[in-house]
Amino acid sequence: MISFKIPKFAQKIEIKKFFIKKHLHDLLNASNEKENKSDKMERFKPWAPKLEQLYFVYKVVTLNKRLTILEFGSGWSSLVFISALNELKKKYQTKIKLLRKSNPFNLFAVDNEKKYLSVSKKRAINFMKKKNFISKCNFLYSDVIMTKYNNHIVTEYKKLPLCNPDLIFLDGPGQFKVKGRINNITTTHKDVMPMSCDILKIEFFLVPGTIILADGRGANCEFLRLNFKRKWKYKYFKKIDLHLFCLIDRKIGKYNSELIKFYGIK
Repeated sequence: MISFKIPKFAQKIEIKKFFIKKHLHDLLNASNEKENKSDKMERFKPWAPKLEQLYFVYKVVTLNKRLTILEFGSGWSSLVFISALNELKKKYQTKIKLLRKSNPFNLFAVDNEKKYLSVSKKRAINFMKKKNFISKCNFLYSDVIMTKYNNHIVTEYKKLPLCNPDLIFLDGPGQFKVKGRINNITTTHKDVMPMSCDILKIEFFLVPGTIILADGRGANCEFLRLNFKRKWKYKYFKKIDLHLFCLIDRKIGKYNSELIKFYGIK
């Protein structure tokens, strides 16, 4: 059975030292900013980074040697993914030439909030230039609309980045910028939870070994879990409010077998 590597939790002082070593000082400074209570639902400024969660996410990427990341939403996590991919590219760029990966060490982020997408893109580009990073990032704006999936009311992005990721981070869309209504239902109501179907629509393109991480969004993760058609292993990390899925379907041929071998997992 296909497996994956789970990082160990670290103490706060160790996490801070880690991000300092990675030159992510802006992330550390932003984590100390106090958030307005009103931002907990509809944000009026970028959310403060969650250091414990972002450290764990960074380690998931590097321990499992992820090559292409698709991020729903954008933010401080984008910076963390870029840093992790850059670390991996320095180590493994000469060892993946025979793998079937057209966008190795690339981050693709899609967001339905232009303001925060612009902030994330500018922050990422400046950081990469400053550190002479060799990983790549791609940012895409897309409207999100109310729709139906298997007769369930959900949301979907109108456009997705053209890539086949081996890690997906679900932290979007922003529910208050969704357009339209289905039977008068919309996620712009504060009592209605985010409920995206985008991952379900691309499920059969994903290769065994693919990992999905979700920042909170418990109701959406339950919807995904109950509607997936393939074999996924699921684990919830309550301490950092992070959901993890791994596609443990049987290997689907030579190229997938080589990729699983590169990951260093069974």
